[in-house]
Amino acid sequence: MTKQERAMNTRHALIRSAAQAFDEFGYTRAKLAGISAGAGVSSGALHFHFDTKAAMAAAVESEATRTLHALARHAHRKSPSPLQALIDSSHVIAQQLRRDVVVRAGFHLNCRTAHHSEVNLHQEWLECVRRTLERSAAHGQTPPHAVQEDLTATVVGATAGFEALARQDHNWLSRPTLTGLWHTLLPQLATPKALTQLQAAGTEAVICATGPAPAQPAAAHASGG
Repeated sequence: MTKQERAMNTRHALIRSAAQAFDEFGYTRAKLAGISAGAGVSSGALHFHFDTKAAMAAAVESEATRTLHALARHAHRKSPSPLQALIDSSHVIAQQLRRDVVVRAGFHLNCRTAHHSEVNLHQEWLECVRRTLERSAAHGQTPPHAVQEDLTATVVGATAGFEALARQDHNWLSRPTLTGLWHTLLPQLATPKALTQLQAAGTEAVICATGPAPAQPAAAHASGG
C-alpha cells in the first residue's frame, strides 16, 4: 500500500469514526480524543487531516451529501416513471439513513447544526419533490386538477416527519413503514390508471442495487477525553 493510499484510508476511518461520535453524542459532546481512538489512530494523525472538529463535521456532511445525491440520481435514472422515481428515492434515502452512520450523521449535521453549509438538504428534497411532481403531471400520472404546491407540501411534510421520528426509533424509516405512507398518499397523488402501475414498496431492482452500508468502526467511542 502506498503512502497516499494509507493517508486516504486514515482519512476515511476518521470520517466514519467522527460520524459515529456525532450520531451517538451530538456535535457538541463528541470529543476529538474519542474520534481518533475510534479510528485507531493518534491525535497527531487526526490533526494532520483535520484542523478542528468543525472541519471534521464538514467532511462528514460532504460525504453524506455526495452519497444522497448519488442515490437520488440512481433512483431517477432507473425508475420507470417520475412518480415511481419519487417513491424509490424516498426508499433508498430512508434505507441509507438507517444503515449508514455517515449519511445519518451528515444529514443531521446539515439540518440541525448552526453553521454555514453550501447545501440545504431539506430544501433540496423539497425541490426534488416539486420537480418530480411537475414531471408526473406532464406524463399524465397526476390528476389535472391537483394543486402541485399542496401535493409537494404533503409529501415533504410527511417524509420529513418520519425522518424526525426516526432519530429516536429507526423503524420509522423502515421499508414497511414507508410503504404504508405511500399507500396512504398515492390515491391523492396519482390518477386511477397510474395508481395501478405504481409500487408503494418501491422498485425492487432500484432499492436492492444500492448495496449494503459500509462497515461500522470496530472500536468503541467515548464522549469524554
